[in-house]
Amino acid sequence: MASDPVTTTTGPLAEARVREALRRHAGAAVADGPVQGLGGHASLRTYWRARGASPSLMVMVMPPGAKPEEATQGGPPAEEPFVNVQRYLARIGVRVPRILAFFPPEGALAGVPGVVMILEDLGDDMLETRLLAGDDREKLYEAAVDQLARLRAAAEARPDPACVAFGRRFDQGLYRWELDHFREWLLEAWKGASLAPDERAFVDAEFDRLSARLAAEPLGFTHRDYQSRNLMVLPGGEQAVLDFQDALLGPRQYDLVALLRDSYVELPADLVERMLRRWLERFHEAGGPRLEYGPFRELFDLLTVQRKLKDAGRFVFIDRVKKNPGFLVSIPASLRYVRDAFGRLPELAELRGVLGRHVPELLG
Repeated sequence: MASDPVTTTTGPLAEARVREALRRHAGAAVADGPVQGLGGHASLRTYWRARGASPSLMVMVMPPGAKPEEATQGGPPAEEPFVNVQRYLARIGVRVPRILAFFPPEGALAGVPGVVMILEDLGDDMLETRLLAGDDREKLYEAAVDQLARLRAAAEARPDPACVAFGRRFDQGLYRWELDHFREWLLEAWKGASLAPDERAFVDAEFDRLSARLAAEPLGFTHRDYQSRNLMVLPGGEQAVLDFQDALLGPRQYDLVALLRDSYVELPADLVERMLRRWLERFHEAGGPRLEYGPFRELFDLLTVQRKLKDAGRFVFIDRVKKNPGFLVSIPASLRYVRDAFGRLPELAELRGVLGRHVPELLG
């Protein structure tokens, strides 16, 4: 049976590996049937849909030697992080795609190295696409926030040292590295600016102070990129979580920043406040401690400054280094989020002023 052409640039070797994995898992009829290559956003991973299976299957291919998509600490993990974290999340009741087959790099299929997984196909309805289709925004975000609150409460109650996420953390060095990513790629590479020596000394001291403040917060399981393109909306409204392999320990507010300060979907201020208050209630109902809104919101804003400065730099990095300009369009939203957070953080007014000389979008 002739197959459909693969609509991606991953090449015939990757397709051969995909088809061999499908043959071993589901038989020749599926392996020789239609296979469609899908985009992988900024990731090194590529995805393929096998339409000859019923229901269809998703195949994820990871190149050999692939490092985490985001900076982290420590050496290579003993187990593939996607497999490791998926198992933990499923155990604490989070809806994640089922792993139907896993082919590690050793014993390479079709002579092609790398990792191949066959996953449950969760469809194409991301939270982002359902918003664009006109679904009820409030209900979509209520479901996302409720699941995130349950996830965090369950993870705090049931930490597992066997899960790779519990062996790495947002520490002062990682926060600082990400802030330097902004300086190197957004300010210097994108804006073509250079801090004067006195400005550099001041910014370095402020970045150190912000990083130390954030690193002192209570830590727990953090997805790291819990946002509209990593939440799949299933029939009936349930949401499944993707792209969790870079999880680590971080503050409670971090995933809320990823969701409510999403570079791909901008939300009105009143909705953001309602969702923050909703998370606090749901987190307490799920067994977490009761937290006060004021201090919680302040830390949310501080994390917004750190995370969205990093994102703005990251999007330039992806363009210049990975040759993918598709995320440059999200830089303005990232800088608007930082500007908004600066406006509620008077202690960062001087930092805002110095950065704003070179990145005027931060001044408004």
